[in-house]
Amino acid sequence: MKAKSNAVYNMSMYRIETTNATGDYELLDSGDGEKLERYGKIMIARPDPQALWHKLLPDATWKKADAYFKREKAVTRGDGSSSGRDAGWQTRFVVPDRWEIGFDKLRFLIKLSPFKHTGLFPEQASNWDWIREKIKSAKRTVQVLNLFGYTGGATLAAAQVGAEVCHLDGSKTAIGWARDNATASGLAAKPIRWILDDARKFVEREIKRGRRYDGIIMDPPAFGHGPNGEVWKIEEDFPKLLEVCREALSDKPLFFLINGYASGYSALAYKNNLLGVMKGYEGTIEVGELTIGESQSDRLLPCGIFARWSAN
Repeated sequence: MKAKSNAVYNMSMYRIETTNATGDYELLDSGDGEKLERYGKIMIARPDPQALWHKLLPDATWKKADAYFKREKAVTRGDGSSSGRDAGWQTRFVVPDRWEIGFDKLRFLIKLSPFKHTGLFPEQASNWDWIREKIKSAKRTVQVLNLFGYTGGATLAAAQVGAEVCHLDGSKTAIGWARDNATASGLAAKPIRWILDDARKFVEREIKRGRRYDGIIMDPPAFGHGPNGEVWKIEEDFPKLLEVCREALSDKPLFFLINGYASGYSALAYKNNLLGVMKGYEGTIEVGELTIGESQSDRLLPCGIFARWSAN
């Protein structure tokens, strides 16, 4: 067999999507494995392993953070491995249990969760705008399925422009948070179904019920549990979920969006999956990275990957 020569692939469809500072959100600085952000009037510091560079702002600025997420120092064992655990949030000033901010035409309730999250992933703003555009351009009622929907950003963006949305998550707490965000955004009366279930089991039942979706969104974790203790491992369960999601597509699908936050995979791996899922449909696949721009510099903080298909 003749060996293929080296090739330079066309990366024109590899995108770097960036969220910049808004009135209620700002990435002030990052570095040394941390990031400094402002949510409304509250400034927080928390770990971010992608920040593999040095901070630009002085320590005095970082010490003004109202809250910071502290990790216990890792202990090195004799075999060279290490152990350590999150020590949780520490507050220097009074921080409310929850507070509301405006972001990307929506309203979100921010909370310092035990897992160092805040309930908002600002880097997703460009994906939300993309979803809105696809739904508005369809000029018809669009059925959207949002799997692993968490606190509802994509769900609310879709509902905001007229889609009927099915929002699924394996966490009752996350669904309650998403519903609160819908109320805060003035979208509580929109046609949104809130589903607590295992993703693949639910989609399989939807297929049997004859339900089909014009748009599918998913943000699968690397590891997780369903509401009844179902174990999710992305390397085993992700391909199976995609197979059933293909069966759940309508005859004229509009889009399919896959996000990756901490899975460790390349955006090109997600693209290869979409090539199989959307085989036979005419459309375009884009892949890339989601980033947040520092307000005090030109640096971009990598925050995740995506692959998305849209109909031509």
